[in-house]
Amino acid sequence: MTAIRATNLFIVCLCLTGKILSYELNDKRFPKDFLFGVATAAYQIEGAWNVDGKGETIWDTVCHRKPSPIANNDTGDTACDSYNKYKEDVALLKELGVDVYRFSISWARILPNGFDNKVNEAGVTHYKNVIKELLKNNIKPLVTLYHWDLPQVLQNAGGWENDFIIDAYLDFARICFKEFGNDVKYWITFNEPRVICQYGYGEGLFAPLIYSPGVGEYFCARNLLRAHSKAWHLYNDEFRKEQGGQVGITIDSYWYEPATDSPKDKEASEIKLQFSYGWFANPIINGDWPRQMKEKIDDRSKKQGFHKSRLPPFTEQDIEYMKGSTDFLGLNTYTSYMVKPMDNPDKDGMGPKYDSEVEEWQPDEWEGSASPWLKVTPWGTRKLLKWIKDAYNNTPILITENGYSDNGTLEDDRRINFYQGYLSNIRDAMEKDGVNVFGYTTWSFMDNFEWMMGYSQRFGLIHIDYDSPEKTRTKKKSAYWFKNMIKRRCVAEICKD
Repeated sequence: MTAIRATNLFIVCLCLTGKILSYELNDKRFPKDFLFGVATAAYQIEGAWNVDGKGETIWDTVCHRKPSPIANNDTGDTACDSYNKYKEDVALLKELGVDVYRFSISWARILPNGFDNKVNEAGVTHYKNVIKELLKNNIKPLVTLYHWDLPQVLQNAGGWENDFIIDAYLDFARICFKEFGNDVKYWITFNEPRVICQYGYGEGLFAPLIYSPGVGEYFCARNLLRAHSKAWHLYNDEFRKEQGGQVGITIDSYWYEPATDSPKDKEASEIKLQFSYGWFANPIINGDWPRQMKEKIDDRSKKQGFHKSRLPPFTEQDIEYMKGSTDFLGLNTYTSYMVKPMDNPDKDGMGPKYDSEVEEWQPDEWEGSASPWLKVTPWGTRKLLKWIKDAYNNTPILITENGYSDNGTLEDDRRINFYQGYLSNIRDAMEKDGVNVFGYTTWSFMDNFEWMMGYSQRFGLIHIDYDSPEKTRTKKKSAYWFKNMIKRRCVAEICKD
């Protein structure tokens, strides 16, 4: 074995399982124009929840419930205080050497009442200042318009289950394009629509905690998709020529590995992929729900006594309008599951979990993290990328989240191992499978408020001391590794062009 090949052999000790796994790292450099960056979201880092004219969001409401449903009664009231410390954060971004910074704009900070009748100039000024600071340091802003923090006043009127939300969102998007679009070249309309709808309006696990399985999440999804396509067309028709940017959407998905090579298990994998990534990508690329979703939900609805499908149809006008309404597909990907058809499907169950009629699980021997759902499966990301390429005409892909959770150690070697394995497989997908990936922003830039888990799970390259008044930032070992990886533009110690 040559010295170079030995260097490229990545060995990671899986202490949770007592086993040793090895990965051969891809030592090819990423293209010079490949975008490396980090990601955050407004509610998770900003704090300043009720200052400078900001309105209340659904996450403010949920966090302030008594008793609190959030771990350790945590809230995002102060979070990382990035609203006040954004210049310090941009300085850290510059130290990391990132090409791009993904962050979101709080709808309620721009429009406190949710509607465009009152624009909060202090909110507009804040984001202009953030963008100005980024550009001054040669960092491209990548802006998410909606990262889960709906103004509470809009939820009071029905939220994403009500058709009025489409035009309200469009008004918000128009203001953002107008105010920030000359300096922002990458826009994401929605972050993880599956989570917004399935967990927020179906299973009642995330804000606004509505429990309406098999009904609420499907109406939410239809409205959200229509809102996305309207925002894309708005930008295309009114802003693209002058501003020259791109508009996409970020969809999350696991990889679903067939339990065996049998046709039934392979079909189960395809069904689950269509019930996750395809749920939102297929309407945007091809104009309609995935065939597998329509067939499954139509059949189960009929057997459950509904006179029509619980999956609301799109009109012919919707279908034509949505087709091709994206410049790129965002992907949030973390882990994988094994799948096979359910042996005895619950005939009365409703929602994607039951409607897909697919059983999913993670083997005990897979390496874990501080998040029970997050097992380390870098090989799954390569398979998922190839599936997206084949399913959606090799539409450009921007990986907008990928990361590892622990309990906050600064010596976070496992996070480094995670990034090496996943980025190596992403490079394999590009080089060997021809997948058109043009960027990668890791989750996350800094430790932050992780929704229902509060501050109990740490994903950041930067450690936050939540007990200190200054919310002191400290670079973890992974931050130094990530900085050097960006400088080399490959995950191995010795790289090839």
